[in-house]
Amino acid sequence: MIHTVSVLVENKPGALARVSNLFARRGFNIESLAVGPTERPAVSRITLRVDCSSQTLEQIEKQMHKLVNVLRVTTLEAGEAVERELALVKVSAPPARRAELMALAEVFDARVADLGPDSMIFEMVGPPEELEAFEEVIRPHGLKELARTGRIGLGRASAARTPRPQHVLR
Repeated sequence: MIHTVSVLVENKPGALARVSNLFARRGFNIESLAVGPTERPAVSRITLRVDCSSQTLEQIEKQMHKLVNVLRVTTLEAGEAVERELALVKVSAPPARRAELMALAEVFDARVADLGPDSMIFEMVGPPEELEAFEEVIRPHGLKELARTGRIGLGRASAARTPRPQHVLR
């Protein structure tokens, strides 16, 4: 099963390496990884996707809490979190096909980020499933390059839910 895990860490050298090495040592591939600042300058958020059982994930979470610089570990449950990803997609775009490509992009709320003589770069932000659907529609037109940020997410603010225990160290 694929899980999305949000890890708050002190913004210190080596924090990301320690977290990712924990998964590597256990033989699990991180399918997606995004790291960035939070509302507090001294804290960063690592959001990662990993394919493992729930039981294994619990063990990994417990081990993460023992790592230096880890402040909090939260599993983002499907339906209880808002998750987004950014994609940049470069596609072949001879002048005769640009209108068709732009119409496809409009359906997916993608925008033109760059336009060259024979290609276009689209920018799209949304749920990962929508990005994958856009990629499939664009691919036959000559997908040249693709870059995706990896999934990020936050627990929903709007949903009334029973609080799931969060592991907090500091």
